[in-house]
Amino acid sequence: MTKIVTRPFRQYSIVAVAATLVLITAWLETGCKTSARDDSREETKKARTTAVRDVTMTSEQIQLGGVRWEPVKTTVMTDTVDMPGQLGPNEDRTARLSAPARGRVVTVHVRIGDRVTRGQRLVTLQSEQAATARAELAKAVAELNARQQGATFARTALDRAERLLELKSVSRQDVERARVEHEQATSLRTQAEAELERARATLAQLGVDPDTGEMILRAPLTGIVLSRDAIPGAVVDPGAALVMVTDPTTLWLEIAATERAASALRVGRQVRFAVPELGSERFEATIENVGGALDPATRTLPVRGLVRNRSVTLRPAMFVTVTLPLGQSHSGVVVPDSAIQLLDERRVVFVAQADAKGGARFERRDVEVGASAGGQVQILTGVTAGDHIVIDGAFAVKSEFARAKIPSES
Repeated sequence: MTKIVTRPFRQYSIVAVAATLVLITAWLETGCKTSARDDSREETKKARTTAVRDVTMTSEQIQLGGVRWEPVKTTVMTDTVDMPGQLGPNEDRTARLSAPARGRVVTVHVRIGDRVTRGQRLVTLQSEQAATARAELAKAVAELNARQQGATFARTALDRAERLLELKSVSRQDVERARVEHEQATSLRTQAEAELERARATLAQLGVDPDTGEMILRAPLTGIVLSRDAIPGAVVDPGAALVMVTDPTTLWLEIAATERAASALRVGRQVRFAVPELGSERFEATIENVGGALDPATRTLPVRGLVRNRSVTLRPAMFVTVTLPLGQSHSGVVVPDSAIQLLDERRVVFVAQADAKGGARFERRDVEVGASAGGQVQILTGVTAGDHIVIDGAFAVKSEFARAKIPSES
């Protein structure tokens, strides 16, 4: 009879399960300790990161980074809006000269940029129409001379007839006939004078020199030559553009005003603008015209201002930035644009406290900015008058804050 023994197997299974449970328990305890240690490290890193509110730099670091600071003062500024604009010639003081008749360009007397005076020769042309006008002038002069002689003879005949009538040597009918002939001669002389004036006006309109018969375009005002399309030897048709002259002492400022600024712009208001190529210098213009409707494509209002340019510093086609004050005024301190840095997604400035060794401690201050104009920004909160703010080399100080935030790996 065969016996089946089961007790040794049962005892072995219980021992294996117990050992397994011990191992699992030990593993879980080790994992929890590791996780707790990692969490502790993360908390330490976070604490180190958020705790950096100031850094210290040595004298050598300050010199290398070009760091410089100054005390700030309280001032009042108004919110402003910047708008693009462009300078152009004053069309009321600009002359675009064209060919008065078909002809050939003989000589161009000026170049672009030349300064010219009123009446100065610009372009000389030869034209068949000019020759015809000159001939008509000569004909009108000859006709007038003949008519003047006829009128003079008729006047003499009338005077003689009236004297003879007093002596009863002629009849009254002869006197009346002499008077009619005198009136006819006078009328013909008047017609000849009118014809001469017409011929002279035609000659002047064409710019024809009576002595040479050439058409000469002269400057109608004192200014500078903006463009020159005339080419010697070229044949031009009536109305062809030849030379453009403008008076540069006044210019037009064309502004594309935004909807926000449109309500603040009115005729007679003074606006200030800057030209990037001329640095921080400011110029003024007086609003002369405000458009009646917005441009549907750009949503801007066309505005034109007059610029006094007596020093001729400004030139047509320059791009400008117009700064227009809007809203209420705010009191605060003003710092350069470069003094404001973005740190931890916040606008900050750095307040400096120098030490005796030439170094300094820099404290970060979160700030709220207000109006800006001419490269200056107003700070509404975060800084008080008398604080020494870094105005140059702020990026070098920011880099020091960035390095101080990097946590150690241990």
